[in-house]
Amino acid sequence: MVAVVLTSQGLTADVVVHRSENFRLELCLSIPSGKTVALLGPNGSGKSTALAAIAGLISLDSGRILFNGVTLDDPATGAFVPPERRKAGVVFQNYLLFPHLSVLDNVAFGLRSRRIARGEANTRAREWIERIGLTGMENRKPADLSGGQSQRVAIARALAITPDLLLLDEPLSALDISTRSELRHMLKEHLTNFDGPRLLITHDPTEAFLLADEIHVIEDGTVTQVGNADEIRLRPRTQYAADLAGFNLIMGTARSGIVDTGVQPLYIANNEIAGPVLATIHPTAISLYLEPPKGSPRNSWSTTVYRVERFENRIRLSTGPPLPVTVEVTEQAKTELGLKPGTQIWVALKATEIGIQPGRFS
Repeated sequence: MVAVVLTSQGLTADVVVHRSENFRLELCLSIPSGKTVALLGPNGSGKSTALAAIAGLISLDSGRILFNGVTLDDPATGAFVPPERRKAGVVFQNYLLFPHLSVLDNVAFGLRSRRIARGEANTRAREWIERIGLTGMENRKPADLSGGQSQRVAIARALAITPDLLLLDEPLSALDISTRSELRHMLKEHLTNFDGPRLLITHDPTEAFLLADEIHVIEDGTVTQVGNADEIRLRPRTQYAADLAGFNLIMGTARSGIVDTGVQPLYIANNEIAGPVLATIHPTAISLYLEPPKGSPRNSWSTTVYRVERFENRIRLSTGPPLPVTVEVTEQAKTELGLKPGTQIWVALKATEIGIQPGRFS
């Protein structure tokens, strides 16, 4: 059973789906035009089922879908608009390009399906191929493309039809780290310039935090938390949310083994990476001291405890300037160090504990 409702100028989805005796999907979404909402959850949580219902790839058992005031699906009245008439651009995880068609023909496919003349469709397709940086590859087949190039083509194909709604189902998960970083920046630019509602399906918190205006955490078919990146990171409501939201994401520029964050340099183990990067730090990798740590670790600085919270058997705290981070400590460490808001502490972090993803993220 599915119920989805779209507002007059955006998306509001009230979704209930029974896909089997053992699985029930129930969630609510609201996406105004010009905003990106992420459905963030593990595999099997119901993310792709929700997208399929909104796209019209599966029909509703009950409820209804309205888009800009027009009914797309209402089992009570028998109304149903097929997927090809919903003007939704869909980007899939595994690209789903037509293997027998060239890059040009793949991008132009949706346009031609809408009975746009071949000449005009090809002109618009070439414009998108240029935008995604694949000029000169118009005649290549998907088998001759890298994963990153194939996903660029899939994104261009979805956007070339000038959709009213953009749906992205794990669009970057099949790519390697460096390609994913590059594509993430390109995707963010296109999302920013897209006027309609955008729904991003992902299991990667980095993608959700960097690309979405609002995040819906979904577990076992149920939305367990809704908020922006900071709200979820600082106040997780479930064990899953705490695990995925605890990572510190810090943007900067790397050079000669140092990441310039604009406030506090971070020394990293890789001396080869240069340019914009995203540094990821797990909250358990950070150590706290009341005095300057012995051995003078390269990554250490003085700061103040800003917030202390308990989550199940964990103690999570946030620090203040110069480089605010989230840290997890044991109850014993909290007691021994006397950690509470306002406590002056030293932060220490090994260079090897800092993950680095190259690419632009802003």
